[in-house]
Amino acid sequence: MTHFPQKYLIKTVAVLLLLATFAPPPIYAQDVAAPPEFSLSDAVSYALANSTAVRNARVDILDAEQVVKERLSTGLPQINASIDYTRYLKVPQLPLPEAFAMGDPNAPESIAFQLKNSLVGGINARTMLFDGSFFVGLRAARASKDYYNLELENRQREVRTQVAQSYFPVLLLKTNVEILNRNIDNLEKLLRETSAQYEAGFVEQLDVDRLVLSLNNLKSQRDQIAQQAENAMRALKFTLNYPLDEPLTVADDLNELETEVELAAMTGNVPYQQRPELRLLDKVIYLEGLNLELQKSAYLPTVYANVGGQYQYQGDNFSDGFWAPTIFVGVTASIPIYDFGGRSARVERARLSQEKVVNQREDLARGISLEVTNARATLAAAQDRLSVTKDNVALAERIYETTQIKYREGVGASLEVVQAEQALYEAQANYLNALYEALVAKEDLFLALGR
Repeated sequence: MTHFPQKYLIKTVAVLLLLATFAPPPIYAQDVAAPPEFSLSDAVSYALANSTAVRNARVDILDAEQVVKERLSTGLPQINASIDYTRYLKVPQLPLPEAFAMGDPNAPESIAFQLKNSLVGGINARTMLFDGSFFVGLRAARASKDYYNLELENRQREVRTQVAQSYFPVLLLKTNVEILNRNIDNLEKLLRETSAQYEAGFVEQLDVDRLVLSLNNLKSQRDQIAQQAENAMRALKFTLNYPLDEPLTVADDLNELETEVELAAMTGNVPYQQRPELRLLDKVIYLEGLNLELQKSAYLPTVYANVGGQYQYQGDNFSDGFWAPTIFVGVTASIPIYDFGGRSARVERARLSQEKVVNQREDLARGISLEVTNARATLAAAQDRLSVTKDNVALAERIYETTQIKYREGVGASLEVVQAEQALYEAQANYLNALYEALVAKEDLFLALGR
């Protein structure tokens, strides 16, 4: 037996330890992360967090806050400093009259009132004493912040609606594929039994061919709907602002979603103020009223106070000049007298603009009333149709099971099985469509009610 020197054994163990330390961990099947599952509420939450429209609405609110600060600053003292330096390469001079020489031929003909260097530094403060437009503008800036809060609520509501409109088709097509898979399994089982009976001589080839044709049509339909489901999933991802190349599944069960609503939603008064669009117009009417006040404030005078000081240096050089301080206070008033009808025209235009918004609000209120009435009628009809189609599915299943039993016992024809099978598929499709329409009608009613 060959023996390794101890130093080689130690070196080998050390290498193995290093490999064990830096080697990647083993990969097991259970370590692969499952794709995320989104319920309808999860999808809405994700969309609200990632929607560009919602993010921009929040930015508008922050911008409105800055507008309030900007407007408020115009009524506070404004302080500015200034510095001005001038070097005259040729000092300007003024001519002297002949009488100034008093007969002296050596008397100067001109005189300079400016030295070569001029340096002026000062500070000035100006504050508003009275300006009617300032207070109206400040109220308008604060009201605009409320307007953008309502706009955010409206954007969030639109996102919820878009998510529901994209989520339900995915759920419908997913459920449809599941039903088709069950039907295919049942039909394959029946085909195997019929094929065995044909080999035993109890049925004709026609019976087998009919089942094969039905099975092929069912598989083709399933593949088509599966492709539609993939397209619907991509549309949902786009609505959610979810990466299109990452997997996603829906978690809700179409059959377990609630289609009923409380009685008040079907019979109560129309809750106009729950609709953010109406409250937005109310806020616009208020803002238009402030604009009217703003135009009227142009008839009022404006008064501002000024205070300032400056230090001025004059000299041919910076060693023998002189400093001249100046301090002043003052009040400036502007009193409008007459502008040939310009102000009155702006006031009338502001009044007409407000009147237009009032008319828009009336049209919107009538539209909301019509929308709620139609949504209630549509949901009631959808619920009735859902109840009928649900009963039809149960009835079609019993008929299909009975025809299969009769066919297996030799007292029924294969044509009856095919007809019962087609009736079952039609009843299932009608039920799914009715369920989808009821869910959509419920969402449309909540949308009309401002929920």
